[in-house]
Amino acid sequence: MSTNQLHQARHLTLPSREAMLHRVPSVQQFWTHNYHLLREAWKEWEESQNASLSPIGSALLDSRLREAVAHAWEDPSKESAVLELMHEVAPDVFEFQFFEPQRLADLRTYLEQAWDAQIPLRPPYGIVLNRRGAMLDSRSEGYLAAPGFQAFYRELLNTYMRPIARLLFPEIMGYDTQTFGFSIHYKPNTDTSIRPHTDASAVTLNININLPNEPFTGSTVDFYNPSAGKMIPLAFTSGSAMIHRGNVVHAAQPITSGERTNLVLWLYGDNGRMPIQGTQRDLVDAKLRWRMPTGQLDNFAPF
Repeated sequence: MSTNQLHQARHLTLPSREAMLHRVPSVQQFWTHNYHLLREAWKEWEESQNASLSPIGSALLDSRLREAVAHAWEDPSKESAVLELMHEVAPDVFEFQFFEPQRLADLRTYLEQAWDAQIPLRPPYGIVLNRRGAMLDSRSEGYLAAPGFQAFYRELLNTYMRPIARLLFPEIMGYDTQTFGFSIHYKPNTDTSIRPHTDASAVTLNININLPNEPFTGSTVDFYNPSAGKMIPLAFTSGSAMIHRGNVVHAAQPITSGERTNLVLWLYGDNGRMPIQGTQRDLVDAKLRWRMPTGQLDNFAPF
């Protein structure tokens, strides 16, 4: 087996951190020019590491969530069991257990192996530019293109995120055909916070992947409560997730100790279309929610 592309990828000269922070034209040119080389390098890497890679799949998810979602796919009339796992912790912000904390070590080991692969990964512009910040979706240059991870990523979006989002926010149907994702990492004295903002998504799913023995302080995500006129601080625990409309104002506060690593997944419509704020929530047949997407992915990426 040739490892030519893997060798080439590992010897690329990355743009400087300063160049990436300022998004100079040469940075985009680097990722665009090397898109196919990096994708093939990830395939070679996974083939070369296959025996030692930690297995990742739906078995890593919280057993109650996995069971409730499986039953809803079999019979959409049973989707209420999924809804019972969702807890509204701020207006239109729902928290639930996504990953089984004791199984997160498998995912984290896989990701650590990928982060150590010496294949360039593009960090999410304007958020964090550190080792664990990476693009996850194939529409993004420099994404984590390992086939095994991509299969897992698509399962999270198609089997879990999209029907749950439709259940909680029916008006987003039709504005959830396209996907986007990135990882984000916080540690003290680096990129520690994000100012109040909204997302370029119809729905955002933010999943913590800290292990149970990786506590941190600070780093709350604050969501704006318009009726109270104030922010509500919310903290992640190992494997927990928060799902909300993209137009909900939120901010990440500075982390004061430890580290926090999250996967952030977005859904939106073709070419970045999103539902108009205040769109009427029409009743939707449950069978329409629990359907796999049939359309093609476009090339629109928010950043």
